[in-house]
Order: sequence, then C-alpha cells, then structure tokens
Amino acid sequence: GTMKIFLETCTAPTNIAVIKYWGKDEARGLNTPINSSASVTLDQDDLRAETTVAASPDFKADRLWLNGKEEDTAGDGTHAKRLRKCLAEMRKLARDRVDANGKVVVTAQELASYKVHVASRNTFPTAAGLASSAAGYACLVFTLAKLYNVKESYEGQLSTIARQGSGSACRSLYGG
Repeated sequence: GTMKIFLETCTAPTNIAVIKYWGKDEARGLNTPINSSASVTLDQDDLRAETTVAASPDFKADRLWLNGKEEDTAGDGTHAKRLRKCLAEMRKLARDRVDANGKVVVTAQELASYKVHVASRNTFPTAAGLASSAAGYACLVFTLAKLYNVKESYEGQLSTIARQGSGSACRSLYGG
C-alpha cells in the first residue's frame, strides 16, 4: 500500500549575541535567561537553519538527522532530552489538519500519535559563534507548528517551547 506521510519544511535565521545573558533564572524555569540580552538576527539568504519534518503512521520511532548525520533521540544526552521535550509540548498543541475546503484530513489525536523524522541542516558552520542550536530549535518548533496546525493561545507560546531546546531560540523564531 501507499505510505501516508505529512511533510513540512521551514527556515529560521541565526543570530549573534551582542550582549550575552549569564545563566538561567531557575525560579522562573522554562530555560529563561537571568538577565536581558541583545542580539542581531542575520539575513537568511546566507545564514539559516533549514528543517523538514515528516510524520507518518508507518514510522517506528522519532528520528533526527543534523547536517546529514543521524543523532540519538532516545538517550539521556542533553539534546535528546530537549528534543523530546519540544516534541511532547508541540504534540499537546496539535489540531486537526484540514484541506483547502475545511475537510479534516487527519485528526489532531491521530497526527500527534505519529512518529516524526526530522532533517535539519545549517548553511553555516556549527560552533562558529553563531547560534546554531537557537536557529535549529526555532526552526524545529516552527516546522512542527505547521505540521500540527498549531495556533498560539498566547503571544510567545511557540517561543517558550523553542526555548526549552535553546535559550536563544526565541531570537530566531520571529522573522524566521
């Protein structure tokens, strides 16, 4: 038979911190910086993260490829845990996917139960002083929002989820 698959692709800009934040506000949680900061969002024509997310009932596990290399998503590593947190939060917000006529193509519950395959790449070097994980998580959350037909229930909701992956992701989400 044919494989049922839902696919979305997005890009997000990277940023450079001009005034860095120094530590997290544990009392507020949600990976919130302890102090204000400022950054410059860079032009996506040159420097961006590109992410494609595919969801299918045929996929057996959530999988992630970064710059062509498959990463561990099931282990205890920091990025595996952060990825799972972002996926869980976005799945909770899933809404029915509808076609152009408003007909339900797949229900929110069904779609949220599908495993996803994520392929993300940066058009710039990782660990070069550019916020690669920030751009990556902003891109991931925005792409998942499109996939799951998410509508923010308050301004900054997606930013709050992206920040679970990278504290600087909020800088790359809007304008991405």
